[in-house]
Amino acid sequence: MRRLGAGDLAARFDTERQGNELRQIGEALNEMGEALQRRERERAQAEEEIRRLNDELERRVVERTAQLEAANEELEGFSYSVSHDLRAPLRHIDGFSKLMLDRSGGADETSAHYLRTILDSAKRMGRLIDALLALSRTGRAEIRMQDVDLNDLISDARTECAEGAQGRNITWKVGELPRVRGDRALLRIVLVNLLSNAVKFTAKRDAAIIEVGANWGENGEAVICVRDNGAGFDMRYVGKLFGVFQRLHREDEFEGTGVGLATVRRIVHRHGGRVWAQGELGRGAAFYVALKTARE
Repeated sequence: MRRLGAGDLAARFDTERQGNELRQIGEALNEMGEALQRRERERAQAEEEIRRLNDELERRVVERTAQLEAANEELEGFSYSVSHDLRAPLRHIDGFSKLMLDRSGGADETSAHYLRTILDSAKRMGRLIDALLALSRTGRAEIRMQDVDLNDLISDARTECAEGAQGRNITWKVGELPRVRGDRALLRIVLVNLLSNAVKFTAKRDAAIIEVGANWGENGEAVICVRDNGAGFDMRYVGKLFGVFQRLHREDEFEGTGVGLATVRRIVHRHGGRVWAQGELGRGAAFYVALKTARE
């Protein structure tokens, strides 16, 4: 009895030496002990199966993560190599086209037009190559995590965007921004891209309004919003917005490479954050970036 009470499920009563009532109680307790032993064995087997499945799942996750990282590195390396290797022939196209244009003083206007078209296309390709290289670098650069004051960064970003805003009637509404955890240089690129977009897509507004603010999102994260009253976009195509070379407006309406928002998304995701957008065609757009807050 003492052994069973102490948790020894293998203990049994000697029912042969007991009376009828005691024998019945002993047999019942013996059956109970056997049942408990079976339950214990089943529990141990179930735990072992769970451990085995967890180990298998962890192994598969590690393998898939390694495969994904290798694929991303290969893709980034390919983008960098292609972009870098394109520079030399592009310089030749641009240089020789300029020479031909300079030496074609007496040539017909049609030939000169063709040469100017080649030069313009070469310049555009140069901008695309620069954008691709910048995108590749954001994926390869080491992240140096620190507490970052977004008020300072937004001031720097506005200064960099000043040239595009020169002579424009733009009302800036910038609220108090939080401190977040991240790489200062990379987060500056995010803000510059978002503000540059706002300046660009409000170009046709006589009175442009660009707002920058912040609030709190899930799990205490900081959500930064850049809103404008510019051209906006059709929400049916919001899924294309952050893709490389995806444009929702024609180039003759708004120039650009179609890489800026892809760069924003890559940097934010590398920080473990989220990015999304809302807009209405002809009524403006809002871009949201959710980041971890700084340590107290």
